[in-house]
Amino acid sequence: MKLHNISLGNLKRRKGKAFLLGIGLTVGVAVVVAMTGITSKMKLDVETKIDEYGANIIVAPKSEEISLIYGGVQVTDTSYGIEELKDSDVLKVWTIHNNKNISSVAPKTIGSYKISDISYLIVGVDFDSEFLIKKWWKWEGERPDSEYDIVVGSTAAGRLKLSPGSKISIAGKDFVVSSILYENASQDDISIFMNMKTAQQILKKEGRVSMIEVSALCIGCPIEEMVAQIGEKLPHAKVTPIRQAMTLRMQTVNQLMRFSVAVSIVVVIIGSLFVLISITSSVNERTKEIGIFRAIGFRRTHIITIIMTEAFVISLLSGIAGWIMGSLSVSFLALQMLGIEGIFYEPGMLAISVGMTLFVGLLSSLYPALKAAKLEPLEALRYI
Repeated sequence: MKLHNISLGNLKRRKGKAFLLGIGLTVGVAVVVAMTGITSKMKLDVETKIDEYGANIIVAPKSEEISLIYGGVQVTDTSYGIEELKDSDVLKVWTIHNNKNISSVAPKTIGSYKISDISYLIVGVDFDSEFLIKKWWKWEGERPDSEYDIVVGSTAAGRLKLSPGSKISIAGKDFVVSSILYENASQDDISIFMNMKTAQQILKKEGRVSMIEVSALCIGCPIEEMVAQIGEKLPHAKVTPIRQAMTLRMQTVNQLMRFSVAVSIVVVIIGSLFVLISITSSVNERTKEIGIFRAIGFRRTHIITIIMTEAFVISLLSGIAGWIMGSLSVSFLALQMLGIEGIFYEPGMLAISVGMTLFVGLLSSLYPALKAAKLEPLEALRYI
């Protein structure tokens, strides 16, 4: 009779114990897969949400003389009095070596303009880029779709008694209020956003840009390198990273990873102890059987092979079952916790799950197998 047939026969005869051992390993693997999967989903969700923070690189002129402020750029009542960036500088940002890490570039032409003797910020923007980089914006009305549609901050709209659809004349040009921004406790509240070219004409800054916001939030983005590369392309500009956004993101991601690793380690240790105790108990109960094997000529290596084969089969099946259970758990938890739909399917995790259960199962079974192999036939036969 072949040794693997003996192992399979033992598993069939001890279905209850084999099932309990398999369940213990399966649950352990499922927990590790679920923790790894949900952490991965949460990392992506956190990255997406922090992406909504806005720009994490600011490109601005090097001079600072101000009374009004927008995004770190200081504005006087009439003009900056400094050499400003140019429209062509916006295109240069896209030419850096790490341009694949750039998700959005939002240029702005900014200046103050008096309406009814009160100064407001006129902000010329590319609305597609602006709405992309400021995903936290909430507004009443519609997004602008023409050159003379404007977006007005909540404070400015209140003072000017504007609402979506209202008309207002600025520098002899008639504008339609496309939308009113909800209050967000920033300079946006006192700003009037309009088409970039139109703002440049009103502010007499044709072809000039006051600042450029760059969004490059992603896992592994080399922010410091990108800042240096933009600085090389635009030596006349001050390029500043917003470290708070990157620090917050990295801290959150690192905490999630540490928590996942800690839980996985605990589960693996508990699983190892469970297998060790179960296999040791099984060996003690099979002293008579092992004694008979030894008495009829089975070598110690044969006994070790039989026990390790049983552990191999249980571990292999448990790894596959644990991967399936863990993957289904991730799909359910991602939907309930994060609102992310879809089946979690990572073939690579199957190899990891099976490899982990085989490592834990075989390593934990080694001591009981060696103990059984050392059993002397005469000692074992005393139990017959």
